[in-house]
Amino acid sequence: MQLQDKVAVITGGTAGLGRGIAQAFLAEGAKVVLNGRNAEKGEKVIAELGAADRAVFRQGDVMVQADIESLVDYAVEHFGRIDIMVNNAGGTGDAQPVVSMTDEEWDTNMKWNVYSTFYGTRRALKHMLPQKSGRVINMSSVEGKHGKAVLSGYVTAKHAINGFTKCAAKEVGTEGITVNALCPGLVITDIVRENGPRTAASMGLSFEEMVDLFAQESAIKRPNTVEEVAAMAVLLASDVGAGITGALLSIDGGTAAY
Repeated sequence: MQLQDKVAVITGGTAGLGRGIAQAFLAEGAKVVLNGRNAEKGEKVIAELGAADRAVFRQGDVMVQADIESLVDYAVEHFGRIDIMVNNAGGTGDAQPVVSMTDEEWDTNMKWNVYSTFYGTRRALKHMLPQKSGRVINMSSVEGKHGKAVLSGYVTAKHAINGFTKCAAKEVGTEGITVNALCPGLVITDIVRENGPRTAASMGLSFEEMVDLFAQESAIKRPNTVEEVAAMAVLLASDVGAGITGALLSIDGGTAAY
């Protein structure tokens, strides 16, 4: 029970990596506030998690500043504090070459990934600094460590998250707070199955060919799993992770060069 009675907020927590991290945190004794845009889906997930009063759902859109700030404040009001902030929500949007990308598509990548991480981190730190303890975990990607054609918006956003993570870690390191980024490789979640075929088509590939291409770029020659990413989140959130901050931790099967 490495997270006994710790309070965690997880954005985008009703599916994929967010839900997997929530399950792992609950198994370690944490109390969790999950965020998502669909209230019906959120309440269904809470029931499925079976954690009784240790898990609650809060509807909101992380691209809206007021929504994410109220999410963090709600966790403090409901559970009395916030110990762990997981800025998990984000995604690729439409895959487009630079020459074809619209202003709106570029802005969506920034708001969904970078702005949401900034808003969530800033609000969480306002509560964590007075208590002189806390963990911030930002969801980056292996794509935050190199480039990928037709994904310039997403890749740029993940590079920005990595830089932001390093800066925030330097600011709060003496206050008992760590700030780290997880950089997963390809993980086959529901949203990847839903949106992946469009990305694959923009690369001139089928979805299965794209998955195989990404897998072959790794050392383990397979996608990573939700459980592998969630296990690293537990480590960073626990006391064991107290000496790790400003890190960009790869869970990518050896894909990234650093």
